[in-house]
Amino acid sequence: MTDTTTYHDQFTAQKTAVLVPTYNNARTLEAVLRDVLSYTSHVIVVNDGSTDNTAAILDAFPEIQRVEYISNKGKGIALRRGFRFAIEQGYEYVITMDADGQHFASDLPVLLEKLETERKAIIIGARNLQQENMPGKNTFANKFSNFWFYVETGLKGPDTQSGYRLYPIHAMRKMRFWCTKYEFEIEVLVRSAWKGVKIDWAPIKVYYPPAEERVSHFRPFRDFSRISVLNTVLVLITFLYIKPRDFIRFLFKAESWRMMWYDHVLNKEETNLRKAASVGFGVFMGIVPIWGFQMVTALALAVLFRLNKALVFMSCHVSLPPMIPFVIFASFATGKMWVKDGSILPPLTSNLTLDMIKQNLFQYLTGAVTLSIIAGVVAFLLVYILLAIFRRDPVKQVS
Repeated sequence: MTDTTTYHDQFTAQKTAVLVPTYNNARTLEAVLRDVLSYTSHVIVVNDGSTDNTAAILDAFPEIQRVEYISNKGKGIALRRGFRFAIEQGYEYVITMDADGQHFASDLPVLLEKLETERKAIIIGARNLQQENMPGKNTFANKFSNFWFYVETGLKGPDTQSGYRLYPIHAMRKMRFWCTKYEFEIEVLVRSAWKGVKIDWAPIKVYYPPAEERVSHFRPFRDFSRISVLNTVLVLITFLYIKPRDFIRFLFKAESWRMMWYDHVLNKEETNLRKAASVGFGVFMGIVPIWGFQMVTALALAVLFRLNKALVFMSCHVSLPPMIPFVIFASFATGKMWVKDGSILPPLTSNLTLDMIKQNLFQYLTGAVTLSIIAGVVAFLLVYILLAIFRRDPVKQVS
C-alpha cells in the first residue's frame, strides 16, 4: 500500500505538482491518473485538444486541476501552458509524466527525493534503453539526442528524451521558449543548462507495450526534421555566443585563475614531460599563422592530446596584441631562409606587383611556420630542463 498521506504532504511542502499533458490517450489516461492520485492530489492535466472521450474521463476526477483548449497545439505548447498554470497556482516544481501508460507513479518519490539536495535542477528519469519491447528507433534517437546535447552544453547524460522529469519552474519562469512540438523537450534542457540550471538524472522504470498495442503521436519525418533544425540553430548559438560568453566570464573570475594555477599549472600528479609539451605546444599555436583560430584550435587539440589546457592557454598568449608586430617581423625575417633574394623587411613601396605580393606572402607564411616550430621546441626544452632541475617528476617518485 502507498502511504498517500506521507507523499501528499511532501508534495505540499515542496510546492510540487504532477503535470500530465495528454492528447487522445483515453485508453490509458484513467489508469495513469488513478496511479498518480495514489501518491498525491496535486495533479494538473493539460488536455491538448483531444477529440476522444478524454474530457469525460477527466470529469470523473474533480480533484484534478485542468487546462483545456479546443485545437491540438503539440506537446511543447501543452507543457509550456502547464508550467504557466502551475506557477499561477503557487507551485515551484512540476513532475511531468506521459499519459500513455509508459511511466509508473511509483517513481515519483525517486524524483521528489532529489529536491532534498537539488533545489535548482531539472531531474530526468533515465530509462533502461535495453529492456524488452524498447523500439529500436527510440534507442537510436536517444543516442543522437545525447550526442548533440553534449555538443551544445558539454554535459553527458544517459537519457535526454525521457518525458518523466522534474522541472524547477520557479527558476525558469522568466525564460521564453520557441518550440511547440516534441523538440521543446530538447530546447528546454539546452537553454536551461545555458542559464545555469543543473541537469541531473535518476533511474526510473518504463513500460513499452508490444508494437501492436503501442500508440504514438510522434511523426518520424516531420518531427525528426524539426529536431534537426533545432539542433542546427542551437549548435550555431553555442559556438557563436555561448562558448565565447562562458570563456569571457571565466577570464573575469578570480577563482577561475586560482583554480587554473593550483589545479592545472601546479598539478602535482602531472609529469614534467606533459607540462613542458603543453608549454611548447602553446607557444607553437600562438605563432602559427592561423590568426583568429589559434586559441580555439589550440584548446581543441590540447583536449585531444590530453595536454595541460591551462598551460597551453597561457602559452598561446605569446602573440598578445602588443607582441603581434614583433611576431610578424620575426616570422618574415625567418622566412628569408626559404626565399631566394628575400629581405628581412617587407618592401616599403607603392609599386607592388602580384609576383612581389605572392613572394612576400610565401616568405611570411613559411617563416611563421618555421618560427612557430623553432619557438615551440625551444620552449619545450627550456621548460623541461628547468622542471627537471627544480621539480621532482611524479613518475620518478612512484618508481
